[in-house]
Amino acid sequence: MRQMLWRDGSFWRSVHWKGVVRSLLIGLCPMVAFVQAQTLRWLAPLPGHESSWAYGISADGSTVVGFSWDADPPGALMRAVRWTSVNGWQPQDLGSLAGPGRNSRAKGASANGQVIVGDSAGTSGYMFRAFRWTSGTGMQDLGSLGGAGDSWGEAVSANGSVVVGAATIDGGGYHAFRWTASSGMQDLGTLGGRTSWAYGISADGSIIVGWAENASGQTRAFRWTALTGMQDLGVLPGGSYSSAWGISANGQVVVGTVNNAEGKYRACRWTASTGLQELGILPGFDDSDAFAASGDGAVIGGKVRIRATNSWRAVRWTAQTGMRNLNRIYADLLANGSILYSVFGVSQDGRYLVGVGYNASTGREEAFLLEDARLCPPPDPDVDGNGCVDDADLLQVLFAFGQSSTPLDINCDGTVDDADLLLVLFNFGSGC
Repeated sequence: MRQMLWRDGSFWRSVHWKGVVRSLLIGLCPMVAFVQAQTLRWLAPLPGHESSWAYGISADGSTVVGFSWDADPPGALMRAVRWTSVNGWQPQDLGSLAGPGRNSRAKGASANGQVIVGDSAGTSGYMFRAFRWTSGTGMQDLGSLGGAGDSWGEAVSANGSVVVGAATIDGGGYHAFRWTASSGMQDLGTLGGRTSWAYGISADGSIIVGWAENASGQTRAFRWTALTGMQDLGVLPGGSYSSAWGISANGQVVVGTVNNAEGKYRACRWTASTGLQELGILPGFDDSDAFAASGDGAVIGGKVRIRATNSWRAVRWTAQTGMRNLNRIYADLLANGSILYSVFGVSQDGRYLVGVGYNASTGREEAFLLEDARLCPPPDPDVDGNGCVDDADLLQVLFAFGQSSTPLDINCDGTVDDADLLLVLFNFGSGC
């Protein structure tokens, strides 16, 4: 029989050596599986450009859309691009409505990646026009509300037939819109105020989310259907602001940002049964946002931010794990100095996350595609997220011993048990 000693040398627990080996195997096998299942791919900008951002992803993860940016004046230029697995993830310039040398951005993709939407510099003096792109038609100008004005495309239904975004209106301001080939651009109105903007759409195109001003000029997250019209999703107790940035494919989970009674901004999710729920914050950060969700809403991606420095870090949230910093979870995939800033898109099954970060190997901001074959993150014994595996982490695991469906289930096997405890013990002092 061997003894496991506490750090100060005092007797803590006696265990059979075979039991330790068995527990270690339970705890470490998931790590091996994660190493095999994880990939991080940086998506390069167009030749001669300085950076790239990814905003959307197809349901199966085979197509990523965003923009490539050349920031050097006088040739500052932003171009809509797509990256596909069949094209070796090389950037493809989708062009511009106004021709070469004009700006465009891609924001969303259909389920199969064949239809892409966004906004582009328009013709006839328009600053921006929403577009719908296919390889056969190229960019199609979707017009504007009232015909004379700007518009911006944000998201598209699974089959590519319904586009949502915002457009200027006569008399000033802008309103959320829903576009189809048969009906053109439909004004979704507001919550009594002057402006609104649509950012997300369910797979079948029947549910649209975004934000709108109410009669008091406050910003509110909304959910729209043809039957109910625009529905105010409310605010947190003591809060005054909410916005919806995305929705699950099944239309059941809305994600976005709210503020609380302290004036801090927090990532949130909404369902009809729960209402608005704050998703929390990580230690050392001030604000958080949720931008996208998997098909069933179980996996949510976004960012946390430090206000003083405007520093971003990409996060993922699940009910089982809570909010986790992707830079810690996937540290082994990041070259020295590389950072994942934010997640903007999540695939249907939650396996793929896209966004923007800093690629230390190239020394520039780049779009990224992160793949994890399992929804549970790799084991992270720093359960409180303060950067140090210490007694606080150990106590949290001890007090949660035997519980299930909790972020303290470090190895994600369903229960907080001795395997989770051992992960903390064998990493004790790491990062301190």
